[in-house]
Amino acid sequence: MISPNRHLPPAAGAEGSTTAAAAPHLTRATVTVALATVLSRMLGYARDAVIAWYFGAGFSADAFLAAFRIPNLFRRLVAEGTLNSALVPILTEVRWKEGEAAAGDFFRSAVHGIAVMLLGVCAAAVWAAPWIVPAITPGFSEPKVELTLTLVRLMLPYLIAGGIVALFMGALNVYGSFAAPALAPCLLNLAMIGSLAGVAPFLDRPVLALAVGLLIGGAAQLLMQAPLLKRYGLQPWRPPRRRHPALARMARLMVPAVVGGAAYHLNILVGTMLASLLPEGSVSYLYYADRLVEFPLGVAAMAAATVILPSLARHAAVGDMRALRETFEYALRLVSFATIPAAAGLILLAEPIVTVLFARGEFSAVDARLTVQALSYYALGLWAFSTVRIVVAVFFAMQDSKTPVRAAVFSILANLLLGIAFMHPLAHGGVALATSLASMLNLVLLLAALRRKLVGMDWRTTTRCLVRSLLSAGLMAPGVLGVSRLLIHGAGQSTASLALGVAASMAAGVIIYLSASLVFGSPEARALLTALKGSVRGR
Repeated sequence: MISPNRHLPPAAGAEGSTTAAAAPHLTRATVTVALATVLSRMLGYARDAVIAWYFGAGFSADAFLAAFRIPNLFRRLVAEGTLNSALVPILTEVRWKEGEAAAGDFFRSAVHGIAVMLLGVCAAAVWAAPWIVPAITPGFSEPKVELTLTLVRLMLPYLIAGGIVALFMGALNVYGSFAAPALAPCLLNLAMIGSLAGVAPFLDRPVLALAVGLLIGGAAQLLMQAPLLKRYGLQPWRPPRRRHPALARMARLMVPAVVGGAAYHLNILVGTMLASLLPEGSVSYLYYADRLVEFPLGVAAMAAATVILPSLARHAAVGDMRALRETFEYALRLVSFATIPAAAGLILLAEPIVTVLFARGEFSAVDARLTVQALSYYALGLWAFSTVRIVVAVFFAMQDSKTPVRAAVFSILANLLLGIAFMHPLAHGGVALATSLASMLNLVLLLAALRRKLVGMDWRTTTRCLVRSLLSAGLMAPGVLGVSRLLIHGAGQSTASLALGVAASMAAGVIIYLSASLVFGSPEARALLTALKGSVRGR
């Protein structure tokens, strides 16, 4: 039998010191996933910029972006969030306790079972689409609802490929493979961009080409993951020798994880519903702003959550709660160190960033200004959005999905009530602000529950990290503003020179923030620099 340790990162030392033994590996793996995510998100922004150039923020853009939220939400609820959160802890436990053969059997059982489930969910969603679409876009006109419905029906089959890809990625993460799975979304963005260029000119409704590209991208992601799985002895295309009994535990973990692991995305959907009642373009403004927030959210929070979940699950499987606690504390400090300056940078540079990325073609200066408003409110909640991902990973590693559900329900209810209260005085900006405040509430509830569950947390060290990051970001802000005022001149400036000004302002911010952090003695800054040097040399 192959040892379960063969493809796993270093565990905690004899005394359970995760920081001493496994932290360097966690940092390197997080940086690797983050770099892959940067490339994926850059292609995602290229895709969104092409969409904005083709369709602006009007009829077709609103219809596509509202329609895209439905399969995207299903994918994140049923696929990425739920399946990863349920698969990784159970697969890790089976592998450690029963060996490689049992782990392979369980994985094949999971893939076959989930494929059938996703097929049923997809069929039900296609059937229910005429009721779902008007419910989430109550302010759309009848022609816009009709176009949205057509797009939804075309894109929903992506859910099947997306769900299976999420299973593949989760399994590869358990076996210590992070870079290739993190690069898979690049294929999706390339396919959608290519479809606009190669398919749209031949269609009466060019926006339908985006749905074609989504399906092509899903198939490409599946084909990319298969050889990697075979390398680790995982062959999901083969039927399982038996229905593994752990599949039932995974199913029980999945059901509440649908809500608990995706509160942010559910809140974004609530925001889309409210924005459809506002003037035309409001859905698009929120979408483009959310895409910008998703960049640091994916690079920092999702990268860290992806890397630490297998480690947390391993510690939980062997009952090493001290190592689990230390791994969580380390990830929390790392994410806070990265997201606090990112939030400040988004607020300080919101206008030139939106202008550089989207203000061309049908996307007007007014569209850019209104997108900036939404982005500023979303950025206020970036630290909470990110930290929630890490806290939820701890609960899932311990196979507790009920606590995140309870917190998420309160968060979603608060988001709805706050959105209704803020949407009239602040328009779509009020919807974005409500999402940020609701996520802060979610975080408070989760941390309160975790404090009772994980006794002995080192909150003082985490608080010191937050204070250092806030002070460093405070020193960063004047430098960013100074460089931006020197290089960014507003109206009439070419896109190239504006992009250069934004890049220089960001670079200045990074240098000032890292320098201040090192002066304040930040171990997170030293660890990230060391890991980044190692990743660059490795390439």
